[in-house]
Amino acid sequence: MKELRSIVLAAGKGTRMKSQLAKVLHPVCGRPMVQYVIDVVKGAGSLKNYVVLSHQFEAVKQILGENEIPVKQEQLLGTADAVRSVESFLKGYADDLLVVCGDTPLLTVETVKALVKKHQQTGASCTILTAVLSNSTGYGRIIRGMDGRSIAIREEKDASADEKKIMEINVGVYCFKAASLFKALPGIKKNRLKKEFYLTDVIEIMAERKWKIETLETSDPQEGWGINSKVDLASAEKVMQLKILTKFMRDGITIIDPGTTYIDANVKIGADTVIKPFTVIESDVRIGRNCVIGPFARLRPKTVILNNTEIGNFTEISRTKIGNNVFMKHFSFLGDAVVGDQANIGAGTVTANFDGKNKHQTKIGKQAFIGSDSVIVAPATIGKGAVVGAGCVVAKEKIVPDGHVMVGVPGRVIGKRKQ
Repeated sequence: MKELRSIVLAAGKGTRMKSQLAKVLHPVCGRPMVQYVIDVVKGAGSLKNYVVLSHQFEAVKQILGENEIPVKQEQLLGTADAVRSVESFLKGYADDLLVVCGDTPLLTVETVKALVKKHQQTGASCTILTAVLSNSTGYGRIIRGMDGRSIAIREEKDASADEKKIMEINVGVYCFKAASLFKALPGIKKNRLKKEFYLTDVIEIMAERKWKIETLETSDPQEGWGINSKVDLASAEKVMQLKILTKFMRDGITIIDPGTTYIDANVKIGADTVIKPFTVIESDVRIGRNCVIGPFARLRPKTVILNNTEIGNFTEISRTKIGNNVFMKHFSFLGDAVVGDQANIGAGTVTANFDGKNKHQTKIGKQAFIGSDSVIVAPATIGKGAVVGAGCVVAKEKIVPDGHVMVGVPGRVIGKRKQ
């Protein structure tokens, strides 16, 4: 079995994004787009992944995992130069090498696996992923010879009028024999218009040397979308969002209106939970079974909700753990809180978790009852079975003992809760 490694091209500035943030760090459904691409090559079997970086090198490097090796492209001289910057890391490596673009978050593991499989079965020097589009404007075209085999990839700016009519485009995903790739690379000349070295030119060099070139057409042209602008980013977000929602629904989660529901990547939701319209669930949220969320709810990162809990309309939760059978039905905010089982969070409850410099935690015990329009100034503790009366302000560092009642502004404990 051949080994597989990959090169992820992620060095570009992304000038058309009109942003100071590196293009590959722009999030799609809560994750930097390059992370989707890295997940795909790993899922396809790549054991080492060389991520070529330049613009905002340190910022991109921070999101890479243990199996990703950052490689700096010293000058932005094009995709061929980016691949060449990895050559020293691959001395002695003779097996297969994936080359992918870091701005294609809609690429799937299944498609890349199929590309690798065809490459290995045919023994090609290079296998190219292609797509057929009704409008191929802006993409490199696949040029084929009389025998139907690919003999070149022609970029839009260099294409003739007839070549621009070709509907089959280069997706920007390749599987190479590593030795063949690095033998051909020195033959690439600087493009006269852009003054860069195009990796796509390596196909024509291989064809001239009579090396075998294969192609695989993806059944879903959306996989090849490269993100070059905020318009592209929004289009990719919409596609990815539908994929995420569809998977949740197939796993037994009820999403009443997918058109008004937004769920980021890296969210987990238990079966039989219902997500009502106009709900936003951000990355790293965990929701248990048989919950009801929304409408008009926002769950922010590091929120954990256990089973049989209801989070109602116009609520926001951030970095908070909520237990089983909790009710938080209306107009409330919980930040940096821990809420015990069977607690009731009344309408208009707010945890004042930020003092202007630091965030502080609120602890609300099991079966506690927080009355409407209460403000809890963190850090504070509401004991098991305790009651905070409507409109009460629980001052900083105050404790409501188990089973006791606090009322007033500022809050004062007036005795035990009546059973």
